[in-house]
Amino acid sequence: MIKRIIHTSLLVGLASSFVYGANSVHFNAVAGDQETKYEKEFLPSLEDATGFVLADPHEKIDDAYASKYGDPKSPEYDKGYKNTLDNLGFFPVSNDKALHPLLLTHPQLAAFQPFNLLIYKTKAEDVSYIGHIAPEAMLDIVGVGDAQTRKAYTSMFGPLDSYVTKSFGGKVEDKQHATPLPKQPMMHFEISVDKSQDLLDWVEGFQENFEAAFEDKEYVIAGFKNFKEVYADLEMPFDKYEQFFVYGLCHFKFSYEIFNKGRPDAGVFAPCSMYFYIEKGSNKMMVGMPKVANWGAVMDIKDPKKLKAMQDIDNEIVAVMKSLGAKEI
Repeated sequence: MIKRIIHTSLLVGLASSFVYGANSVHFNAVAGDQETKYEKEFLPSLEDATGFVLADPHEKIDDAYASKYGDPKSPEYDKGYKNTLDNLGFFPVSNDKALHPLLLTHPQLAAFQPFNLLIYKTKAEDVSYIGHIAPEAMLDIVGVGDAQTRKAYTSMFGPLDSYVTKSFGGKVEDKQHATPLPKQPMMHFEISVDKSQDLLDWVEGFQENFEAAFEDKEYVIAGFKNFKEVYADLEMPFDKYEQFFVYGLCHFKFSYEIFNKGRPDAGVFAPCSMYFYIEKGSNKMMVGMPKVANWGAVMDIKDPKKLKAMQDIDNEIVAVMKSLGAKEI
């Protein structure tokens, strides 16, 4: 397989209760263009300072938008193109050591691991925004309701948020939203595993087919993280799972229509993470991913065109997974 850079504790009524005053995103709004400091000074010291590890960074996505959609010579030129961004960068991070015991009890937390520590700046405002989805929103979307796990998960973010403030200052903005999550915020699948062959061979064959199927629909494989390998390297026991990996997916045209057309803050959701795991002794691979429709709720997006595009992406992802033999559950 080519790796490219680029048991649920669901509380009854949890999604429907996620409405008024719920934490949605956390940002530092910092005067000026902070791109160079962020990439050259802040990120190299991030792991030592906070325990968060960077994986598969994607800087200056706005330049790629300009090249693909703003150049009249490009076959995908958008006649309505306007360059609205000075900077848009996706920097997926995770605190693997702190996350370890949580994944052993709540594997669905991998739906936001890694998550995007987003940086963006619009041309209309001399302010850089650095931030991420609020951990409370992540927990509500994946359906984890027990207090102990929620406390452990949210506590991971304290050192990270403090270090951003220490490094950049600015105005801390903890935003809330007033839109309920979808009735079912997650998509879940199971895939039968052929254990008549070597498991690693089967998994690698599935991964090749998975990547090809999504690339055929113009998705970018924007990240890949193998938690089995991570915890083997860290010498932390992870034998509960025979396989556990996460893909980052991005549909470039869809992202352009959202992020370059008024809502770069929704980039906190990008790339979309889809997790896969096989428990020891099981003949099923379990798969999960937050629905893109969550973007509209958490970010209070009202534009009907954008909302329809989100639903279309969700429908397409389900269709692709079914074509790969996945059963929706």
